[in-house]
Amino acid sequence: MELDDIEDLIESNLEEAEATVTHARDKHDDDHLAATVVSPAFDGVPLVQQHQQVYDALGDHMTTDIHALELSTYTPEEYDEYER
Repeated sequence: MELDDIEDLIESNLEEAEATVTHARDKHDDDHLAATVVSPAFDGVPLVQQHQQVYDALGDHMTTDIHALELSTYTPEEYDEYER
């Protein structure tokens, strides 16, 4: 599965999400990915539930196409603070 396809899935299934997906280890390790996801849907939601929202957005791809996914999730406000 292409990185752009994973980003599109997250962004189309999670409220106003912006997703960036990369290879977690190196560009030749297609099974281990890292994603940074920013969405207002995370506001007031515990971290475990934020990650579950991303997994839900990816649906069956989490069990068929993606072996491992490192997640960093932020509200837009948290991401603005993180980027400073």
